[in-house]
Amino acid sequence: MAYLYPILIFAAMGLVFGILLVVISKVFAVETDPRAAEIAESLPGANCGACGYAGCADYADAIVNQGAPMNACLPGGTNAASAIGEIMGVSVAAAARKVPVLHCHGICAAAPRKVDYDGIQTCAAAKRFYGGTGLCTDGCLGLGDCIAVCDYDVISIRDGIAVFCTEKCVSCGKCAKACPNHLIELRDEKKRVDVRCSSHDVGKIAMRSCSNSCIGCKKCEKACKFDAIHVKDGVAIIDYDACKSCGLCVTACPRGCIAKLSI
Repeated sequence: MAYLYPILIFAAMGLVFGILLVVISKVFAVETDPRAAEIAESLPGANCGACGYAGCADYADAIVNQGAPMNACLPGGTNAASAIGEIMGVSVAAAARKVPVLHCHGICAAAPRKVDYDGIQTCAAAKRFYGGTGLCTDGCLGLGDCIAVCDYDVISIRDGIAVFCTEKCVSCGKCAKACPNHLIELRDEKKRVDVRCSSHDVGKIAMRSCSNSCIGCKKCEKACKFDAIHVKDGVAIIDYDACKSCGLCVTACPRGCIAKLSI
């Protein structure tokens, strides 16, 4: 009998607290829009952050509650944009497909090595070791940190640098975030001209570091009729919004470090 009263007291307390929790949950409940869950289900689930949000669920919530762009899911492309538009009751056109480009052409024959590296075989680790093994400390380190984060077998290392099979790419952007030298950029697939160098060294040093390097001569800048390419900090940079892919900068470059891809 001595044990009965404590048990009854605890049972009564549990019942009271249970009722209070139910009441509180009802009073302070936050109403959620079911469309957010529907949108999240229509997304590919890559949680890559290419849309600018933490993940697919966060992006779906932002569409419903913050007016986020409905075509920002690059991996989902046309299918995701159409599904989101149907859920939201509007017509949505998919954003232009983007593909990765490597702003480096420091292949083995072009970029001399200064040291042999036998440490941890990652680009991030090699970069901490005197900026990498090459004379150019701004180039591709070639150890595949971009490959490690790619889920779609898009990237391979050929002749010492990263190469992309853009047909497989879903534009998630994980490779761009993984590159310690920030050499990878996603650009509109219709923009076909790329500067294949990121060296910020002055001309003489850049020439010695890599035979495919930009030397900041500004001949490309002078040749462009659309004000789409400028030399900044010693290297040519393309404004893809202004670029018309005419190829005049490609012809003008004396180093051959600007390339125009064929469609």
